[in-house]
Amino acid sequence: MKSLFALLGVLVLGAAAGWGWWVNFAEPDVADTPAAQVSVERGAYLVRVGNCMACHTGRGGEAWAGGRAIDTPFGIVYSSNLTPDRRTGLGDWKADDFWRALHHGRSRDGRLLYPAFPYPNYTEVTRADADAMFAYLRTVPAVPRENTPHGLRWPYSTQAALAVWRALFFRPGEYEADAERSAQWNRGAYLVRGLGHCAACHTARNALGASSDMMDLSGGLIPMQNWYAPSLASDAEAGVSRWAVKDIARLLREGVSAQGTVLGPMAEVVLYSTQHLSDSDALAMGVFLKSLPQAEPAAAPEVPPVNELVARRGAKLYEQHCAQCHGARGEGIAGAYPPLAGNRAVNLAVTANLVQMVLGGGYPPATAGNPRPYGMPPFVMLLNDADVAAVLTHLRTSWGNNAAPVSELDVARQRGGAR
Repeated sequence: MKSLFALLGVLVLGAAAGWGWWVNFAEPDVADTPAAQVSVERGAYLVRVGNCMACHTGRGGEAWAGGRAIDTPFGIVYSSNLTPDRRTGLGDWKADDFWRALHHGRSRDGRLLYPAFPYPNYTEVTRADADAMFAYLRTVPAVPRENTPHGLRWPYSTQAALAVWRALFFRPGEYEADAERSAQWNRGAYLVRGLGHCAACHTARNALGASSDMMDLSGGLIPMQNWYAPSLASDAEAGVSRWAVKDIARLLREGVSAQGTVLGPMAEVVLYSTQHLSDSDALAMGVFLKSLPQAEPAAAPEVPPVNELVARRGAKLYEQHCAQCHGARGEGIAGAYPPLAGNRAVNLAVTANLVQMVLGGGYPPATAGNPRPYGMPPFVMLLNDADVAAVLTHLRTSWGNNAAPVSELDVARQRGGAR
């Protein structure tokens, strides 16, 4: 009997090792798309939808030449040079190599790529779209810029650790259309799940930086940024099941709509990516996002009473610094400053975004549909932690809002990382 269990154990380990080897080292089956089918113009559109330039252009650097530092809990990853420079970029790459990177997360030389490059999402991109993207990148000016070595801690810096991560959390697979759904819904799903890589922010991650379900879109803290990407599967957070599809599309393309405004990291996504969506693609994404199953509403929280001194302090600070724009009763000004009464962002259980906005201020992105957005100044130098906690507590407990107070500790945790 012991021998039987030992044999079964060996078989299980062998199967696991075989699967890990296949995911990480088996040569993927690739085949070039005929050149006549590749559209450079379409590729230019797709790399914008994928928001590729935002990461692959360093601060103050030349377009597509890489070098942007991406903070992770495991160290710093630097984006690579995507220009067609033969020595430092993609000049010697072929379409097969680019497809392998996008779909399998492997470089031209066989190295496993770090998932700061969101290939767990890009794996769903079709071969035809990948070839179009590569064709466009071949046309950008070549920039001879050496790739910056990553600054990851051991053992995360090793290919062995990355191979284990991939065996546990990565499964390559092109998007498969749902025959029960419309072509428009499937187009939206393809963009949200693949090129849009929405789950990269809107899905919670475990201690190893992975998610058990890359497509649940149920919200999560964005690693190292101190912003919370709210759930797209909850009407209490950022779900849009009750919105008109045209309003969802407008938010994606303009950064503002009658129901909300994008700020923080999402403002950058709209600025560099979604404002360039075609009308049909923006509507398709709206159809898909509107269809997401919504979580059951949580029971109303029991909000502890607010200290009277804190309440007075918060009300006074609001009158001094906030009421001119947001109104004496949090009603806001239509088309300029959002209402705070009944605002989902104000009532979120996670207070990170509120603290970030007060400390760092912020503007919606300047877009073709909203070229001169109204914004909010930073108060990081004007208000101390107790002030910020008091004014946010005032917002969350006034005008029908019913959310827990914000503590000085909540503010202190965010202050060092405000960006």
